[in-house]
Amino acid sequence: MPLHYIANTAVRSSSGQTLPVIDPATGETFDTIERGNAADIDQAVSAARHCLNTAWGQLTAAERGRLLMKLSAKVAEHVDELAAIEQRDCGKPTKQARADAVALVRYFEFYAGAGDKLHGDTIPYLDGYSVMTWREPHGVTGHVVPWNYPMQIFGRSVGGALAAGNVCVVKPSEDACLSLIRVAELAAAVGFPAGAINIVTGYGHEVGDALARHPGIDHISFTGSPHVGTLIQQVAAERHCPVTLELGGKGPQIVFDDADIDAALPFIVSGIVQNSGQTCSAGSRLLVHRGAYEAVLQRVGDAFKALRAGSPKMDLDLGPLIRKTQLERVNGFLEDARTSGIATVAQGQIDGGVHAGGFYAPPTLLRDVPVDHRLAQEEVFGPVLAAMAFDDEDHAVQLANATVFGLVAGVWTRDGARQFRMAKRVKAGQVFINNYGAGGGVELPFGGVKSSGYGREKGFEALLGFTTLKTVAFRHG
Repeated sequence: MPLHYIANTAVRSSSGQTLPVIDPATGETFDTIERGNAADIDQAVSAARHCLNTAWGQLTAAERGRLLMKLSAKVAEHVDELAAIEQRDCGKPTKQARADAVALVRYFEFYAGAGDKLHGDTIPYLDGYSVMTWREPHGVTGHVVPWNYPMQIFGRSVGGALAAGNVCVVKPSEDACLSLIRVAELAAAVGFPAGAINIVTGYGHEVGDALARHPGIDHISFTGSPHVGTLIQQVAAERHCPVTLELGGKGPQIVFDDADIDAALPFIVSGIVQNSGQTCSAGSRLLVHRGAYEAVLQRVGDAFKALRAGSPKMDLDLGPLIRKTQLERVNGFLEDARTSGIATVAQGQIDGGVHAGGFYAPPTLLRDVPVDHRLAQEEVFGPVLAAMAFDDEDHAVQLANATVFGLVAGVWTRDGARQFRMAKRVKAGQVFINNYGAGGGVELPFGGVKSSGYGREKGFEALLGFTTLKTVAFRHG
């Protein structure tokens, strides 16, 4: 039974209570985790603060980088183990679970080499003055990690925070936390001092709320729903704690009539099927120029019909959704489409060998979805692609920007001038031209605009968010 991991020690919750761990492929309980509370968070924050004021705070940036590089190498040795943990906990096909573990290796590797490159500036000022800036860590950072990509989101947030000199208290999702406890154990094994990385499991309304409210947390990184993100902002604002938020999206794939459809097709499909559509950056809206609309739908529909969902170890195109309530949510959207008269172009298949209690949803392509329908506006977080036609470039921009979200967008066109115009006009934190997702892109700053959040993770830009800028002015005559 996995326990909290605080100060390099497995710790029982002060509540004495546990929560079941459900296998999404079967719907059955296979383990338990600790049901944490405010007292456990207080213990973790105290351990982190002590570490910051002693062992971790005495390390140079280069020494922090060496520890992160050791952790990267250790994770690389345990990729298969971590992938197996993630697979059962999240229901990911083998190739996806392994890709997530490999990405975690790369996150730690990237931030291992980046921390000592975080430089300040000198500023020309008045005669007799020398002015400089330098960057300092916030201190103790809190990280709320969701269930869809536990290892990847841990790597991009905790990796950046540690490289910048912070120590971390992590609240993973109660639906998927087992891999992160194991990573914390590996960090201790390679020499991370006690308190640098702390994991407290439990419900969001108990552990997450306590983390956001704790006066010892100096910065919060949250990935999750806009609703919960708003609550965290409100709580953090009471004590003026800075927050980085990544809150979801409704990504458009915009296909013009001059696009290379052969090149676009695999990206359009994988953009919504990857991780069973449970991806904030999923390309969940397909916007196609009216002149190419029917031909593109035919091609995408044929691809959807060939898709298969199955148990994680079948390693098919997609696995189960994370939990029963998520399956009910996706089915609710599909029922709403039916009652609204929205036509289904194609559906994939659920393999006949899956467990009857698993949480499986077939990938579904819908056509002519009205721009104001909830299927075009809300994040389904499942393998459902909503298609609609546009008349010209202005109409494409209008449709692309017609949601509260602005995280990721894809543009498919051979017209170089149009590529630049669309990249400027589409409101999104990332815009991909003739590709989508760029293979994950550890180096690429990631975050949204509008209700997709603010602040950036991934890449070097993340280090700026995990630090504060101090200006020092010397008057020397």
